[in-house]
Amino acid sequence: MDDHALLEAARGGDRAALEAFIERHQSRVLRFGLKMCRDSEDARDVAQETLLAAARGIARFREASSPSTWLYTIARSFCIKKRRRSKFAPAALVPLEGEDHEAALEVPDPGRGPEQALDDRRLAAALDAVISALDPKYREILLLRDVEGLAASEVAEVTGLGVEAVKSRLHRARVQVRERLAPLLGRVPAQGSGCPDILRLFSRHLEDEIDPATCAEMERHLASCPRCAAACDSLKRVLSVCRTSPAPAVPEALQDSVRAGIRAFLARSHSLPRGRSRSSS
Repeated sequence: MDDHALLEAARGGDRAALEAFIERHQSRVLRFGLKMCRDSEDARDVAQETLLAAARGIARFREASSPSTWLYTIARSFCIKKRRRSKFAPAALVPLEGEDHEAALEVPDPGRGPEQALDDRRLAAALDAVISALDPKYREILLLRDVEGLAASEVAEVTGLGVEAVKSRLHRARVQVRERLAPLLGRVPAQGSGCPDILRLFSRHLEDEIDPATCAEMERHLASCPRCAAACDSLKRVLSVCRTSPAPAVPEALQDSVRAGIRAFLARSHSLPRGRSRSSS
């Protein structure tokens, strides 16, 4: 069953459908919480609160939104509450090199060469650190668009921003990430006097914001400018790593807690007299 079918069944009182929907999305909600909160305990709280709030509010889901957009909207609100109550990690950038980074990821794909695999592991770990160090207003946009894969219009719905504002923050976030990863990606030679702001232009191209004539001009420039071509290739590599970021395993204790909360809510709902709202109890 797809998400809409599960939600429709859940609204009809199908507990199994509701639990299936929650289990399908819980790892992505936890990943979003981990990257936004930068604290595993806070992230687990956000995930639990989000999933239980979704279960309680299932009747209020609007079909005009996608189920994932609805969930991220709820998760974002809990992240903001956590941010107000908790101290985030220091604003300074986390160093891009260190023993902990290499141990942070899973065993590399055996089909890749050892040097490339090591480079990928270092880049993925450093990328996580750099994203964590972004200003929250840029971090959430990058996470929703480039890690979670929402369309710009969906990110706008989650954040309450206009699509143009989302794209503006997205371009700035992408450029900042690329610049901060320069020690691993390789320093690009100084921009020539005739070079455009290629990273921002390329980011806009990825969002279909430039017209065909501008796109053709950009492609001609990239064909003749190794410096700009290398910069765009490195940004593509960063975005590729973002989009293949693995969702974390959800702790059994968290899953059990959410299931118990859902069952308690459903039991309470079914015990109310017909026509009586929960708020009146």
